[in-house]
Amino acid sequence: MFAADRASRSLGIELLEQGHGTAVLRMTVTESMVNGHGMAHGGYLFLFADTAFACACNSRGPVTVASGADVTFVAPAREGDVLTATAREVTRFGRSGIYDVSVVRGETVIAEFRGRSRSVRSTSNQEPQ
Repeated sequence: MFAADRASRSLGIELLEQGHGTAVLRMTVTESMVNGHGMAHGGYLFLFADTAFACACNSRGPVTVASGADVTFVAPAREGDVLTATAREVTRFGRSGIYDVSVVRGETVIAEFRGRSRSVRSTSNQEPQ
């Protein structure tokens, strides 16, 4: 799935590891990701965490999409910061799942994300049902 994710890859996001229900990604905050306060725009941080979530929840095979997500921003990220997003499956039930993603700069937590997923009954080449 990540190989076909043009949006994430165009931002320089790299998939470092992927396992059953897990994923680790890396992204460097670029000049174009910084808002008027000199900090990484929250939308880019959300996209980064959401990409890690997508890699983790699609790691088992069925096409899986987000049914909801929320993020808590803990500390600012700045231009040049190298961030790591680590996603892990909390639980799966039926076609649904819950995943947590931590975005960090070194040992500093930047954001905590919780995603809710839903597997769809289509193939990757069809519209989700």
